Order: sequence, then C-alpha cells, then structure tokens
Amino acid sequence: MANTLIPFEERDLAPNQIELLDRRRRRGQLLLTIGLQLFVVTTLVGVLWVGQDLTHSPGWVHPMFYWAAATGLGSIVCFIWGSALRRGFSEFTSY
Repeated sequence: MANTLIPFEERDLAPNQIELLDRRRRRGQLLLTIGLQLFVVTTLVGVLWVGQDLTHSPGWVHPMFYWAAATGLGSIVCFIWGSALRRGFSEFTSY
C-alpha cells in the first residue's frame, strides 16, 4: 500500500532524485535556521541601539539602524527562500 503522507508527485521518484530532494530540503532547513538567527540579531540591535542611534547620530549617519535594516531584510529573505526550498515537507525536523 502506498504511503499517503508522501505528496503524489514524490511517490515515484528514483533514488538519485530522492537524494536531490533531501538535499534541497536540508538547505531549506539551514536557511530557516539562519533566518531565525538573523531575526534574533535584528531584535536585539533594534531594541538596544537603534532608538539611540536615530536620536543622537547627526544627519544620515545611522550605522546601527542600517545594520538592523540589513539583518532584518536578510532574515526575511532567508525565511522566504528556506520555506520555498522545504515545500512539500510535512514535519519539522532539525538535521
């Protein structure tokens, strides 16, 4: 009897195709982990330093704000890209 938990398009894959699929999903899990770490950095920088940087830095010189914006954007990109690479995987595991 076929395993009904496996998506229909993945039921008849060859072993080398399954290897590629697992590699893609592991890369997606890695990107989700990196995205979470970047989110933590963004949160800490945003809570601790961005307000002071925006208040006291002259003109357009706001390095902590730019750092928080860059890590926040990186976090969003990693979450979206990682989720796209892990599509079709119904359980949450860590490799």
